[in-house]
Amino acid sequence: MSPVFSHGDLRLYLLNLLDEAPRHGYDIIQALSDRTGGTYTPSAGTVYPRLAKLEEEGLVTKSIDGRKTVYEITAAGRAEVASRAGDLEGIEAGLADSVRLIADEVRGSVREAMKSLRADLAASAREERDSDAPPSAADDSRGRSREQLHRADAIVNDFRGRLRAELRTHVARGRLLETGVIDDLAASLESALKDLRSALGR
Repeated sequence: MSPVFSHGDLRLYLLNLLDEAPRHGYDIIQALSDRTGGTYTPSAGTVYPRLAKLEEEGLVTKSIDGRKTVYEITAAGRAEVASRAGDLEGIEAGLADSVRLIADEVRGSVREAMKSLRADLAASAREERDSDAPPSAADDSRGRSREQLHRADAIVNDFRGRLRAELRTHVARGRLLETGVIDDLAASLESALKDLRSALGR
């Protein structure tokens, strides 16, 4: 999946979380997961280096509380958060769009997986019923056709995944998605379908 946060946005969002309250590292990771509905859970290797950089810049401080390191925003950090309130609003809006798109993709993938599973089960049942009959030329032909059909499914699924990733990344970065771009995409896909029907003799 494409990144939920664009370059530099996670840094500001970490400051915003610490502006709400001091937090230890795991709490920050959990807060990011909660804010994205569980679709994005950053690794420690993503969060801690950024916290260290914020500390170097004098925007946060850290203290030891038992076995935990607690991070707290400084006055300079609060000033940056206040001065970039508009940027934060854009990040929140982009975050909501990105999470929605990821959730839609996950739901779509689950639906496709269930359809594929049902088709495979039905095909297995037919093959089991026909297993006692001697193979024929028609059986061989159907077998080759099924192989090509699976190949076509794989090509379409790969294309859909890459297409969605491109669109999600574009929107998550706060860029405008023009209606004309989607209209051209729809026209290209419709043209490809017509070419396929022609090749199939339909």
